Amino acid sequence: MNKIVFPLLAALLVTLYGCDQLQTSNKSATAPAAPLPEGPVVATVNGAPIMQSVLDIYGAQRKASQGEGEEVSDQEILNEVISLELMRQEGVSKGLNTSPTIIATMDQQTRTLLAGAAIRDYVQNNPVSDEQAKAVYDKEIGKPSTEYNARHILVKSREEAVEIIAELDKGGDFEALAKEKSTDTSASEGGSLGWFAGGQMVQPFADAVAGLQKGSYTKEPVETQFGWHVILLEDTRESTPPAFDDIKDRLKVLVANQQLQQHIQQVREAAKIEITGK
Repeated sequence: MNKIVFPLLAALLVTLYGCDQLQTSNKSATAPAAPLPEGPVVATVNGAPIMQSVLDIYGAQRKASQGEGEEVSDQEILNEVISLELMRQEGVSKGLNTSPTIIATMDQQTRTLLAGAAIRDYVQNNPVSDEQAKAVYDKEIGKPSTEYNARHILVKSREEAVEIIAELDKGGDFEALAKEKSTDTSASEGGSLGWFAGGQMVQPFADAVAGLQKGSYTKEPVETQFGWHVILLEDTRESTPPAFDDIKDRLKVLVANQQLQQHIQQVREAAKIEITGK
């Protein structure tokens, strides 16, 4: 059955909303390699400086990845950065930095980092207001709706569904027929689908359910992309939407993601893109 799924960028937005904001500079995408990070030098490794800013960034990453209750001292962080620098130097001395795979990986890591910074910058400069979130709430969530408790029997052909309806008309037990004949995973539960909102179901299944009276079943087979259904409506109830304040933050993430998708599409349309590979 259909469900609403946020685009992949929504996951990134959730992360961005919970992270400290990065300071970014306005540089061209074709700018030369960035200079060394600024700040005081806290150590040198074979003449290569390690800046405090590098230590701060690594420390934040390290502490974010550790388990609850674990503590990492500043000295441990410095020692780890020194070890990483030593291994980096060893990799360079062995020519590993000229490996096509390593070069491509570093290029993609840089692309991902800068894209993330650009996304953060866009989100910061285009905050979602309470009014925008409330508009989405009022249109899509805030109104009471009907929920249904139903069973169904799914078969491969219309002829099979017609035969099942005929058996039901003769007094056949819906649950027993579902267990015997349904090809759906709900067969073992007598075709039970539990409680659901109409929007969670594919069409025309949702329309068929909405048109039934409690305790009645469809007199004509209902076709969807999954096959042919015979549907029994067991009960209905009115759902109470969650309070706006309870889901406001999630709605803001949704709206921010929609704005970001539109921005990316606009940037894409303004760009000159030539696909020359496969």
